[in-house]
Amino acid sequence: MSNTHFTFKQFTIHQDQTAMKVTTDACILGAYTDVQEAKNILDIGTGTGLLALMLAQRSEAKIDAIEINENAYNQAVINVNKSIFGDKIKIHNTSVQLFSNNLGVKGLRLCLYDLIISNPPFYQNHLKSETESRNNSLHTDTLSFEDLLSSVLRLLTPNGTFVVLLPAYESSVFEQLAISQELYPQKKLTIHHRKGSKILRIITTFGRIKKEMSNEELSIKNPDESYSTDFQRLLKDYYLIF
Repeated sequence: MSNTHFTFKQFTIHQDQTAMKVTTDACILGAYTDVQEAKNILDIGTGTGLLALMLAQRSEAKIDAIEINENAYNQAVINVNKSIFGDKIKIHNTSVQLFSNNLGVKGLRLCLYDLIISNPPFYQNHLKSETESRNNSLHTDTLSFEDLLSSVLRLLTPNGTFVVLLPAYESSVFEQLAISQELYPQKKLTIHHRKGSKILRIITTFGRIKKEMSNEELSIKNPDESYSTDFQRLLKDYYLIF
C-alpha cells in the first residue's frame, strides 16, 4: 500500500489530501455491513469515500455521502468520479446536522434511508494532535454522539438499520445513549487483532425494533500473523492479496 493511495479490486482510494488514511477496521465495516435490502444509503463522515464505494460495489442502492472537511470532500469526489460507481454516489460537503435538518444547503435532498453507516469521530476527552483535520476526524467536537444519534433518528426509515464502528468504551457509551432514544442494538461484531487479544473495535447494527441481539467475533490474524480465514473471506472481494 502506498501512503498516497490504496488499490482495491474494483476501485482505488487516493488519500494524499486527507489526514485519515484507509484503515483495516474501516474496511471491515464496509465489507461486513449488510446491504441486501438497502435502496437508499447514507454514509456519515465519508472521508475519502471508502465506505460509500465499498457499499456501492455490493449493492444497487443510491448512496449519499456526507463530509464536512473540504479537503476530504474533494478527495472523495475524485475517488468516486474515477470509479465505475460514480452514478450511484453523491458526495455532500456539509455537516450531518445541516443535512438532517434540511436547512436549504445547495445540493441537499432530504429523504429517509434504510441503511445509514458511519465511522465517526470518537475521542471525547483525549489529548489532541497539532493537525486540525486529524482532530476533526478523531474527536467529537464537530460531531457529538448526541448530534449523530439525533440526525440518524431523523433520517432512518422505520425498519432501517444504522451501523457504526467505535472502540469498546465509546461503543458502550453510544449504545446506552441510543437505547435511551429507542434505537436498539440488534447485531454486534467484536474485532480483535488475534483471538484472545484486546478489543480493537466494535461494529454495532442498530434499529428501531427491539429484538434479541446476535454477537459475533472476528480475529484479523492467526497466531503466526497470517490473515485469518474469516478475515480473508470477508475481504476477498476487495483486497488484491486474497
